[in-house]
Amino acid sequence: MTNTQSLVKTLDFQLNIQSDNEGLLYGACLEARSVYNEAIRLAKQDVDWDDITSRVADDADLVKNTTQCIVAKALNAMESYYEYDDVGQPSHTKDGAFPLRANYEEGYNLSLTGGGTVAFRVSAKPYKHVKGILKGADAHLDILKTALTSHEWKIGTAEALFRNGNAELHVNVTNTEGTVRDKEDSQTVVGVDVNEDNVALTALSEGGVEDTVVLEFPDIKFERHRYFTIRKRVRDAGKLSVHDTLEGREERFVRDRLHKVSRHIVEWCQQFERPCIVFEDLKEMRDGLDYGTQMNRRLHQLPFRALQFYTSYKAAFAGIPTAWINPEYTSQCCPMCGHTERANRHKKRFKCQACSHQDHADRSASVNIAVKGIKKHQEWTVPALNSLPTVRTVRRQASGAVDAPAVTHDTARGYQTDGVAGVSD
Repeated sequence: MTNTQSLVKTLDFQLNIQSDNEGLLYGACLEARSVYNEAIRLAKQDVDWDDITSRVADDADLVKNTTQCIVAKALNAMESYYEYDDVGQPSHTKDGAFPLRANYEEGYNLSLTGGGTVAFRVSAKPYKHVKGILKGADAHLDILKTALTSHEWKIGTAEALFRNGNAELHVNVTNTEGTVRDKEDSQTVVGVDVNEDNVALTALSEGGVEDTVVLEFPDIKFERHRYFTIRKRVRDAGKLSVHDTLEGREERFVRDRLHKVSRHIVEWCQQFERPCIVFEDLKEMRDGLDYGTQMNRRLHQLPFRALQFYTSYKAAFAGIPTAWINPEYTSQCCPMCGHTERANRHKKRFKCQACSHQDHADRSASVNIAVKGIKKHQEWTVPALNSLPTVRTVRRQASGAVDAPAVTHDTARGYQTDGVAGVSD
């Protein structure tokens, strides 16, 4: 049994621009920044949001539809601004070139050429177009070519932008005929425990634990702390323009790592029969955090929801359903006897005070998440957990020195794996 739902994916391309029109596109991106900032300014002055688009469009040197898209993006940002009660915080206006957002066949067009390449035309200014050829990963080009020739796909908004001095086009495509199996129709449930420096996965079927692994990404935590320190020094020196640049670099670094980790999660899940990925519902987690200034900052920066979102939509494209469970006691409950006590966990070590079961704390939580997923979404019975297999830790080679001896090297993905004892007494 399957559910039909729209699957959205963002495809990234480099722009091979004809003649010397790159300057025209850059100027349009600067104009897009002015439109965005003006919309933010008017919204903060309590101007009726329904009137902002027309007021900004009167002075904007952009195609009207493009102006509307950029204003809509600014107002979406303002909705988050008020939702999270950021009033009084520094301005949310932007510096530098800003992405030029446009709707397909209104602000930009794509077409297949005779040579099998994809040509683009972006309306940078009224009656002024930037043309050229898209360059990018073969996988993204294949999806875009399919979208241009198939009724099952719909091409949506795109953003022309400059990153590291290079012109790019990010295109949203939707597979309207995408199918994802119902989560109740699963033979394997994969519990996913997302943490500050790793994500633990455990696959449970009616026969017991199929496999378990801990994917480590300590570089995200390290880079976040490094950028925080640099931005603090820059802010103290009064160089706010550099502060914004550093913030953008950090965001791109974290997003890149999260995409790679989420891709690895989905690939790992695909080895099992009819899998369903189960996450903890952490929407309200930040509301109750109060562990002091430094720890609160670290916890508020954790990319829980981003990693869950990236994994969820990548899983959807692979036909794998996702589900959510209440996170209560998943880190404190013993998966062997069910005893719950806060003292069970100390850093990465879990030891049950009732049955003396010991385990990797994050793996233990992923087992509990999978068990909750079975109870909530499956008709079959939770298998007996008399023993758990050895935990395999997988970490990115770029993270730095590895204390434990490396057993294998997965050069295709840039990961190395170590064996770590999972159950001992």
